[in-house]
Amino acid sequence: MRVAARRAGVRLLETANRRRARRAPAADTGTVRILLQHAYGMGGTIRTVLNLAGYLARERDVEIVSVVRAAEHPFFPIPPGVRVTFLDDRTRPRGPAARLLSRFPSVLVPKQENVHGSVSLWTDLRLVACLRSMRTGVVISTRPGFNLITALFAPPGVLTIGQEHVALEVHAPEMRRLIKRRYGRFDAFVTLTEADREHYARTLRHDPPARLLCIPNAVPELAGDVSPLEEKSVAAIGRLVHAKGFDRLVKAWAPVAEAHPDWVLRIYGGGTQKAEERLRARIEKAGLTGRVLLMGSSSEIGAELSRSSMYVVSSRYEGFGMTILEAMSKGVPVVSFDCPHGPREIITHGHNGLLVRPQKPALLAEAISRLIEDPGLRRTLGRNALRTVPAYSLDAVGARWDALLDDLQRTARGGVETLPVRDETRDEPRDEIRDEVRGEAGGEADRTPYPIAS
Repeated sequence: MRVAARRAGVRLLETANRRRARRAPAADTGTVRILLQHAYGMGGTIRTVLNLAGYLARERDVEIVSVVRAAEHPFFPIPPGVRVTFLDDRTRPRGPAARLLSRFPSVLVPKQENVHGSVSLWTDLRLVACLRSMRTGVVISTRPGFNLITALFAPPGVLTIGQEHVALEVHAPEMRRLIKRRYGRFDAFVTLTEADREHYARTLRHDPPARLLCIPNAVPELAGDVSPLEEKSVAAIGRLVHAKGFDRLVKAWAPVAEAHPDWVLRIYGGGTQKAEERLRARIEKAGLTGRVLLMGSSSEIGAELSRSSMYVVSSRYEGFGMTILEAMSKGVPVVSFDCPHGPREIITHGHNGLLVRPQKPALLAEAISRLIEDPGLRRTLGRNALRTVPAYSLDAVGARWDALLDDLQRTARGGVETLPVRDETRDEPRDEIRDEVRGEAGGEADRTPYPIAS
């Protein structure tokens, strides 16, 4: 019954798309809508999406469609000219339909997607209704669950761009299966790193999107001056989650604190109460109370970086590594695990920072101590870090988005193409199944030797 219902839905959607295609207006890139989970929340994706929206709003009509609203006020300022609308405003009383359907889990966002627990059947219906109400313009979706929905339900006449802020290999097998089936429908798909673009190219080789390209995030302007690199303070930034590897950073700091007891590690970022308690307990067990400080979230991270002499990345993986660029924008040298995928594409080992073999806290500790003990090297890396940042400025990165949108506009003049809706009840091609079993894990950063900092 479920398979029959799904196939009936596919046929209805194809019929509706053919009807829409016949009367769809010419595609237009002057209107851009960006799908975001929680525009008023905090986090790297939100900050960088707002940054991009502000740039595009200089010459375009830009609207951020926030799937949920769970806060009265935005954590980050909304750029001038950018409108924000909400599909599920949880700060206001909701009607009986919204309350009822919100009790049921999402059927469109896979369970393996991190955001699955924060969406519902109600948000499914609201998001599909939003997409189907569009007549023209561009829609940019910013996470895998929304990418899958946009690829399936965006109507003819609307140009679609998918964007990923995490690496493909992080996704569960079921997510990668759906990615293979649907991402080929995008007019463009954008990754943050070249390594991830190559991984997607291999994965989507049988059914690629019309354009597959890498556009990194732009570094935002931050408060605070360039750091003089004199404070005996090391900074780390990130949500208190497993991926950020703060457990490994605490382990690495133990020998640093023993050799340099006057230096302090400050970790900026929020998380659940349970995560904070777990990390605090780890700090106490390591005897590092007062030497490793949990600073919580800060909306003025630029000022905090200006008071730091080093920035450390202990992540197990990074989609890009925006905080690396933020630290560099203050002339702060970076010591990072060479984790997939972002750090290597920003940091040149020995030039603007140090890269160490991942999953090796002892090597991270050696690299940190090396910069503590060699202020000359610290300043050299900091100067070169400042020279790295202009390539990631908002104007430089925004120009690449302008070029993509101009290309989409030129191509769209050839007419609206209606792609058939793939029947997802059919089996995968055998070679794709074989790739899925193998996992296609790795990528170039995983198969090449890592530079060692010491």
